[in-house]
Amino acid sequence: MPEGKFCNKKPIDTAEGINELLSDTSGNNYYKEMEKLEIDSDLLWKTIQNTCKSRIRTWLEICAHCGMCAESCFLYQVNGRDPKQVPAYKIQSTLGEIIRKKGKVDNKFMRDTMEVAWAKCTCCNRCGTYCPHGIDTGIMFGYLRGLLYQQGFVPWELKIGAGMHRVYRAQMDVTDEDFVDTFEWMVEEYEDDYPGLTVPVDVEGADIMYTVNAREVKHYPEDLAEAAILFHIAGENWTVPSKGWEQTSLAMFAGDWAACKMQVETVYEAMERLKPVRMVGTECGHAHRATVIEGPYWAGRKNGQPPAESIHYVEWLAEALNTGKLKIDPHKRIKEPVTLQDSCNYIRNHGLKKATRDIMKHIVEPGYFIEMSPNKEHNYCCGGGGGFNGIGLFRKQRNIALITKRDQILATGAKLVLAPCHNCWDAIRDLEEEYEIGIRWSFLKPIVIKMLEIPEHLQPEE
Repeated sequence: MPEGKFCNKKPIDTAEGINELLSDTSGNNYYKEMEKLEIDSDLLWKTIQNTCKSRIRTWLEICAHCGMCAESCFLYQVNGRDPKQVPAYKIQSTLGEIIRKKGKVDNKFMRDTMEVAWAKCTCCNRCGTYCPHGIDTGIMFGYLRGLLYQQGFVPWELKIGAGMHRVYRAQMDVTDEDFVDTFEWMVEEYEDDYPGLTVPVDVEGADIMYTVNAREVKHYPEDLAEAAILFHIAGENWTVPSKGWEQTSLAMFAGDWAACKMQVETVYEAMERLKPVRMVGTECGHAHRATVIEGPYWAGRKNGQPPAESIHYVEWLAEALNTGKLKIDPHKRIKEPVTLQDSCNYIRNHGLKKATRDIMKHIVEPGYFIEMSPNKEHNYCCGGGGGFNGIGLFRKQRNIALITKRDQILATGAKLVLAPCHNCWDAIRDLEEEYEIGIRWSFLKPIVIKMLEIPEHLQPEE
């Protein structure tokens, strides 16, 4: 059976297709059909010849098999230092083998490779930090995921997620109308507390164009209101686009590069249409990576930059606190042991460690902020990155992956973890649910709002 009803090589590009795949509970039929899915070896090898350029080929060839990447990988450490979890082995035995065999691999090999690509690597890029040759295994695994997606070997949830981006230009079935209506509704809920609070939609030439994670619209709409409140109190000239508001990319996790391009171009079109001074993205690590770091190359932008200056929320918040646009009541600062989760996607991949530490200096009473060890660009992945959080087939492996972060948090003694990233927030929530270590976790927005000094003219009348 070369193509199944649920599991096949065709991308999902209709709402009906998404609903049909969703009807297959937990992907039970999807994975059964995958066992009989045929590999198009000619297409696989042709794709490699056309897309596997000198950088990846050089990395595969110069790897000295020195094993220095082993200890850098939290999945190697937490899985009993299994030699098969060494990053160099993982990529050489999968992508390297496909190239050596010129695409002539079988179904079992591809299913095993799928597990390696999504359950044994989160593309956190920590191993690349320590490789003496500068080999970036995370980048190579991203490329491998694209080859697997093309052949139909992709986790069920991520096949759906990529389809969502193709159909809705969002990681969930949230329409542009849903986004605007939800944002306006949430702001209305807080108008009495913050006089003059609004959500400006499609304002041209604003200083800030704000983009979000669709999960905020669907599941955490209070996050939208909190962003509006902070922009309002800071006196920012800001707007949201009615189209191109979704910054995330499950397509990146899935390896659906065509959908990655579709998604990011929607955001760039909003920038070009509204011409903001800059774009500020919400507290999400992979969204920042997809839109600001990887996105320009998917979209074919020769300068490697989005159409407008684009920054992560922690950069804006640090700036607002440092310049006095937002002022913290010192009596309301955090006065309990607190630690911070560094997101791989904007700390290791974009160097934003200073911005996050600036925020801590403003909102935490001196002596109460406790760094994880290691931290900053050396920090470990939360255990749920790269799509790992959402894949039911690999939930057991994901729960084991959470142990490193669990032990890091326990070593700090902190009971409050600040996690300015959706994937990290989810992983730490699941960590507490799985291991019950007695912690709380939070994004930055709700924490900061509670301790702000509100200017008199922005306070409600008695």
